[in-house]
Amino acid sequence: MENEIRNKVAESGIITIDPEQFYVPGERVVFDIKSLLFMEQILKEKELRDFISKNDWSFYKDKLVALNCSADAVVPTWAYMLITLALEPFAKKIFFGTLSEMEQELFSEALLKHDLSPYKNARVIIKGCGDIPVPVNTYVQLSAKLKPVVKSIMYGEPCSTVPLYKAPK
Repeated sequence: MENEIRNKVAESGIITIDPEQFYVPGERVVFDIKSLLFMEQILKEKELRDFISKNDWSFYKDKLVALNCSADAVVPTWAYMLITLALEPFAKKIFFGTLSEMEQELFSEALLKHDLSPYKNARVIIKGCGDIPVPVNTYVQLSAKLKPVVKSIMYGEPCSTVPLYKAPK
């Protein structure tokens, strides 16, 4: 069969890693302490405790919560801790920081749990495009984690890759 179509990429033994596989599903929300500050500058402990005791925390059920303060104010650490304790029975996970920082942390945690044994001495392509925005930090961590294990690392799509690393022979 001279005209048989062959998938040379599949035959090459190259393994493609899609960083989107490290995406943690769940609704992401921000809890900004700014609205709880007097004049967006001062935290009053009594008012904070009143808010915590009266607030309906069920809104945060099964959500990934980024806890932060967008105001330029000094907020004591214990205030974030009190809010965390109120969120904890409801939220899927709570982070301190912005949505972007939370996303980086979620990807990092998932990547840390990833088994590298299938990539031992393999030629690997780290997929570059997808439907979910992947933090650059995920590509950085994945590259560093793979380097001691793989034969080579490329970036992109099988039809068009950028060579990044080749293990010494």
